[in-house]
Amino acid sequence: MEFLLSLGRAFTSADAFWMWAILAAQIVSVAIMLERSLALFVNRKDNQKELSRLLAEDIRSGQLEKALRRSLQLSEKDPLRTVASAGIQAAMDLGGKEEIQLKMDEILLEETSRVEKRIGFLAMFANVATLMGLLGTITGLIHSFAAIANANPAEKATILSQGISLAMNTTAYGLIVAVPALIMYAVLQNRATRLTDDLNKAALNLFIQLGFHYEPVSNKK
Repeated sequence: MEFLLSLGRAFTSADAFWMWAILAAQIVSVAIMLERSLALFVNRKDNQKELSRLLAEDIRSGQLEKALRRSLQLSEKDPLRTVASAGIQAAMDLGGKEEIQLKMDEILLEETSRVEKRIGFLAMFANVATLMGLLGTITGLIHSFAAIANANPAEKATILSQGISLAMNTTAYGLIVAVPALIMYAVLQNRATRLTDDLNKAALNLFIQLGFHYEPVSNKK
C-alpha cells in the first residue's frame, strides 16, 4: 500500500513529467494488448488446416465450383476463405499453376500482415518505459543533490532521502509497465506464429490439390 502511495506522490513531484510519459506509454501498450488479444484469440481460430481438408475433397473430385462455393461460405473470421477462393478461382480460369500460386501467395502476405500488425510495438513500449524510468531517476537525483547544496546541514539527510525515494519511483513504474508488455509481446507473437503456420499449411494443402486441376495458359485455346 505504501508503495502505491509513493507512486501517487511521484505524479505530483517536481519531476512528474517522466511519470506521466510512462503512463502514456502504459495506456497505449494496454490498448494494443487488448486489441491484439481480441483479434488473435477471439476473432481468429487455428483450425484452417482442418477446414482445408473439406475443400480438398471437392478439389480432388474435380468439383472446383463446389469447392469455391464452400470456401465462400466460410466465416469471415477464417482467413482461408479468401486464400482458398483466390486459388480455386485461378484454377477455374485456367491460369496455370504459377498463377494459382501467385494469387494464393498474395492473399497469404496480406493475412500474415494483419495477424502480426502492432505486436512489435509492445516490445518498443516496454523498452521506452524502462529507459524513461531510468532517465526520470537520473534527473530526479540530479535535482535532489542540487537542492541540498544550499540546504541546512541538519535537513540535508531528510531532503536527500525524500528526493531519492521520489526519483526511484520512476524506475519502478517503468518496470511495472515494461514487464507485462514484454510478457504479452511473447504471448501474442507466439499466437501469431501459430496462426500463420496453420494458415500456410492449409494453403499448401490446397495448392497441392489444385496443382492437379489446371491447364497451362498455352492450352487455353
